[in-house]
Amino acid sequence: MPADPVLTPELLLRAYAMGVFPMSEARDDPDVFWVDPKRRGVFPLDRFHISRSLAKRIRQERFRVTFDTAFADVVRGCADRPETWINDTIFALYTSLHAQGHAHSVEVWEGDNLVGGVYGVVIGAAFFGESMFSRATDASKVALAYLVDRLRAGGFTLFDTQFLTPHLASLGAVEIPRGAYHARLSTALSRRAAFHAQGPVPSGQGVVQRSIHTS
Repeated sequence: MPADPVLTPELLLRAYAMGVFPMSEARDDPDVFWVDPKRRGVFPLDRFHISRSLAKRIRQERFRVTFDTAFADVVRGCADRPETWINDTIFALYTSLHAQGHAHSVEVWEGDNLVGGVYGVVIGAAFFGESMFSRATDASKVALAYLVDRLRAGGFTLFDTQFLTPHLASLGAVEIPRGAYHARLSTALSRRAAFHAQGPVPSGQGVVQRSIHTS
C-alpha cells in the first residue's frame, strides 16, 4: 500500500513503533510504501556469532571503526548498488532522523577510505537495522560485530534486521513470526537504552572477548 505522500521523520518514527518500515521499488521511483513482513529477521543480541576468521580480522584492527561520524556517506554506500530501495525521499528522511538523534551509523574505514558500514533507527530499547554495505572483505561483518557490542552495552533488547538473509543467518540472526516480533517490539519500546552509553570505541580484542562470553 502506498505511504502517505507527506512523509516526515515524526511519521516514520510512529510507523516503526507500529512495526512497519518504508521502502521504494527503485532509486528513481518517487513512491514509498510500508512493509510489515509476515516473518521478521532479528539478531538475538546474546547469540551473535563471530567465526575464528572474523575474530582474527577484528583483533588485527586492520579496520578503524567509528560511530555517527559519516552517516550520510554510509547511507550513500548502502544505496550504491545496481538495485536499491533507497530513493531521494528515504535518504532525506533518515538523514533528518540522524540530525535529530534517532538514527545512527557504524563506519568501517581502511585508511581514509570508507569501506563498510551499517545504519538504523533507535526507539526505546529497539534498534531497527536498515541497511549495510561492504567494499572490503568482512567490512560489513566487522560493522555488525561492533554494533552488537554497542547495543548490548547500551541496554538494547531488540535488534530488528527486517528480513533474514543467508549472510545475516551465518552471524546468528533468526526469523520469527510477525506476532512474536510485535510482542518483542512492544517490550523494547517500553524500555530505555542509550546508543552512546559505551563511550569511546572499544578495542577489537574487547569486542571479541565480550562476544565469546555472551554467546
